[in-house]
Amino acid sequence: MKIATYNVNGINGRLPVLLRWLAESQPDIVCLQELKAPNEKFPEAAIKEAGYNAIWHGQKSWNGVAILSRLDDFKELSRGLPGDEDDLHSRYIEAVAGGIIIACLYLPNGNPAPGPKFDYKLAWFNRLQEHAARKIKQDVPMILAGDFNVMPAELDVYKPERWLDDALFRPEVRSAFEKLLKQGWEDAIRKLYPGQQIYTFWDYFRNAYGRNAGLRIDHFLLSPNLRGRLVSGGVDKEVRGWEKSSDHAPVWIELNGI
Repeated sequence: MKIATYNVNGINGRLPVLLRWLAESQPDIVCLQELKAPNEKFPEAAIKEAGYNAIWHGQKSWNGVAILSRLDDFKELSRGLPGDEDDLHSRYIEAVAGGIIIACLYLPNGNPAPGPKFDYKLAWFNRLQEHAARKIKQDVPMILAGDFNVMPAELDVYKPERWLDDALFRPEVRSAFEKLLKQGWEDAIRKLYPGQQIYTFWDYFRNAYGRNAGLRIDHFLLSPNLRGRLVSGGVDKEVRGWEKSSDHAPVWIELNGI
């Protein structure tokens, strides 16, 4: 089973890129972030024609997450991260597919830090930790996938000394990510490539993609009972170079057993 995550940075404006990548890559399940579209503007017909059923949690102009699936046993479980009824941001959606719970998330950016946006990021991260801990206790096969807006280590960022005060790299954020791993979740891409420089995002400015001045902020975290099923994974970096592409590239993993 091939599972991918992709921050599309506007699903309608990038729809040709998304459809081309779906046709070429043929993932079974796809987690999308930053739809930047309300629910009624989600391109369901085009996604369906590409061979995928979809569930989505949209929001006008900002945020938005979706899960696409080619599998038969595809069902939405929940939307919205538990823990704050007043949080109206569309950043989390959960489904079951292939016998695995798939959580698609778009964690807040948090800049500028310190400040209210950074506080919101840490609070959201804390809610994610609590939810993830409950799932670990339930011993369910689960994947947390999406744009975490975190570079876990210096290896995950070009020129880390320039990012020390950024909300994506501050110690509080890296510590929050590490707490997830200590629950038992496994960083799938880093497991496959323990010492390799791998990026998933390149800014539009200063020829970042051409210089490979990137960040690794899109992640797959696997529950303990899925660790032995991880076969392969990677980043479709070339997609970032396509015309009118997102500033992220699709990231994917393959699991055996299905």
